[in-house]
Amino acid sequence: MSRTASSAEPRTASSAEPHAPAGAVPRTAPRSDSRAPTGAATRTALRICPLCEATCGLTLTLEGTRVTRARGDAEDVFSRGFICPKGAAFGELDGDPDRLTGPLLRTDGGEFREASWAEAFDVIAARIRPVIEEHGGDAVGVVLGNPNVHTMAGALYPPLLLAALGTRNLFTASTVDQMPKHVSSGLLFGDPFAIPVPDLDRTDHLLLLGANPLESNGSLCTAPDFPGKLKALKARGGTLTVVDPRRTRTAGLADRHVAIRPGADAALLAALTHVLFDEELVALGELAEQVEGVDEVAEAVAAFSPEAVADVCDVPAAEIRAMARELAAAPTAAVYGRVGNSTVEFGTLANWLVDVLNVLTGNLDRPGGALFPLSATSPAPRTPGPGKGFALGRWKSRVSGHPEAKGELPLAALAEEIETPGEGRIRVLITIAANPVLSAPDGNRLDRALAAGLDLMVSVDPYLNETSRHADVILPPPPPSRSAHFDFAFNGFAVHDQVRFTPAAVELDADGMDECEIHARLVLAVGGMHGADPSAVDDTAVARLLARAKVPDPAALAARLTGANGPERRLDLMLRLGPYDGLTLDALRAAPHGIDLGPLKPRLGQVLKTRSGRVELLPAPIAGDLPRLRRALDVRRDPNAFVLVGRRHLRSNNSWLHNVPALNSGSNRCTVQIHPQDAERLGVTTGAQVRVRGAGGAVTAPAEVTDTLRRGVVSLPHGWGHDRPGTRLSVAGAKPGVNVNQLLDGSLLDPLSGTAVLNGFAVEVEAVQRHGAGAPGEAPQEP
Repeated sequence: MSRTASSAEPRTASSAEPHAPAGAVPRTAPRSDSRAPTGAATRTALRICPLCEATCGLTLTLEGTRVTRARGDAEDVFSRGFICPKGAAFGELDGDPDRLTGPLLRTDGGEFREASWAEAFDVIAARIRPVIEEHGGDAVGVVLGNPNVHTMAGALYPPLLLAALGTRNLFTASTVDQMPKHVSSGLLFGDPFAIPVPDLDRTDHLLLLGANPLESNGSLCTAPDFPGKLKALKARGGTLTVVDPRRTRTAGLADRHVAIRPGADAALLAALTHVLFDEELVALGELAEQVEGVDEVAEAVAAFSPEAVADVCDVPAAEIRAMARELAAAPTAAVYGRVGNSTVEFGTLANWLVDVLNVLTGNLDRPGGALFPLSATSPAPRTPGPGKGFALGRWKSRVSGHPEAKGELPLAALAEEIETPGEGRIRVLITIAANPVLSAPDGNRLDRALAAGLDLMVSVDPYLNETSRHADVILPPPPPSRSAHFDFAFNGFAVHDQVRFTPAAVELDADGMDECEIHARLVLAVGGMHGADPSAVDDTAVARLLARAKVPDPAALAARLTGANGPERRLDLMLRLGPYDGLTLDALRAAPHGIDLGPLKPRLGQVLKTRSGRVELLPAPIAGDLPRLRRALDVRRDPNAFVLVGRRHLRSNNSWLHNVPALNSGSNRCTVQIHPQDAERLGVTTGAQVRVRGAGGAVTAPAEVTDTLRRGVVSLPHGWGHDRPGTRLSVAGAKPGVNVNQLLDGSLLDPLSGTAVLNGFAVEVEAVQRHGAGAPGEAPQEP
């Protein structure tokens, strides 16, 4: 998720009531603002923002139980008062009247009705166990969406759920986002979560590819006020190079903006690597004894000279050489790539080459380069030496034989796993904070599969959205103000080591259920322990963690744990077993603005888990995929053809913030951006409807003519398409946009990671003659 510097209070806006299609539950109250009843006591509370990866500290103003204002916490040890529009809109999100307040059950007639929590879990337990007992655990599929990593519950309980189910059919947002980075890190370092981040506060030279942190606030690089950090880099005399086919706001800050042809990042990075070898600029420095395979990499990139890749990248060879020389000459430097070089045809190769460049310039694991954060809940640092390594393809998907990566199968394969008859077919689906109808390729196909192909579907989701509308049971978590918060995931990607915990700002309603308890009861229901106290789930987790830690007196340590509930006790235990002496949950409670653990430090030896105990610079799967990249250099391209790229927006995060008025106000953001010369050739102007067609279908949306992207490229944002019936998303439904992923049929995947190719794929674009059809800007989605 993301945010930008702003101190504005959340705005409220009224909107028309949505239609109530079949399956929807009538609304019990109209949309309102977040003002509390007159006379309610006013107070403030701290809360870490859960709306993007920047994890900024917020100060909430509350009147009674309503959040009426959110501003940056100036004393937060990490964010120092920074806030963006998403954080400022926390109150509107928290008080959204479209949020479900209790479980929904589907009736025999297909309608939803409100139910008690006990009834909802009774239904789940009664219907899921017979399926598992007859068909096995793999008859159940689990989909985890992006918001899971922004909650304590989403971090703590899904592993327990998967173990209780005994299923290998796990699908997550990673395979439409960052899985190539996990795979390349696993192959290089032996651990898919060993992801080095740029040392933004100390680097002299930053090379960004496929990243637009002024809009996204960073990703796999947790950094409050990323814009301010880039400006500080330039102010201290550093250099910023941005590689992006669009002239983004981030590119506008750059000393050098390289408008590459979409999808060519891996070729460009291979050429930069080639120059380092060709011009004898490789300087591993202190890494020399910790790296193997350097000579093999030199041989592997021999064919990728700047002259050989210039055409496919549409970047002059002289500019490529200049980039490589600047990178090598900088006192310190870091290369960082994100969504734009992950969700492409050669995503894993591109992410691998990012870290190859960091290694070859001696910038991996040194201040000012790319370093490995040390989270407070990480296991205590291991003794350097050989590890178990990382393996790909330990099992494959049933229908198309896609190899697993990091225990996950491609989200693009979900529909066929439901539709295709035979042993192992997914008959039950559990989605947790996920909306794959909008995030996966060919949402129409998945939509049909969910409607007709399942025996049971359970959704843990606060909204009746495009995916959860197919569920038999919906379990809604409470608003974020009613949950405690700790960033298990993002502290592991933070550009500065720190630790923060915020308790719930508002007590649960009398009939509400904590999100952690929802997850724990779900684990019990699917695992044959329905009716047991949910604390049993946390007690089991504590016992397992103590057993793995091999502490001298586990019973004594367990007795010392504090916390108001099971998840807090688990957090306390992880802190006590972590790498920082004396850190406990009580210590965090005593430091409400967080504890500064210091700048990132070199620790490569503690991170490496490869079988050799060294950085394995040319892993076999990478070497096996490089010929595919080499063949791409010979492909001739039609100069009049179009390719599509996505784009980020500061007020958006995938599909899940479009129902907040303050974040979905103003002009239509779901437009087809197109270069003026291409627009003239097609005969379209800004506002005119254009049709974009791909292998999976076509969408129609208004054109936005702009010279901020290169010729031959069109851009549509991800996460829109809120026009399906049966939802309760009044604000999003009024401005639905179109689903860009419908242009894909799911067959384009990065072969090593299974990640869908969402950027740099071929499309056809044409002007649309309206003939009196819908008003401009409505952007209807075609079937």
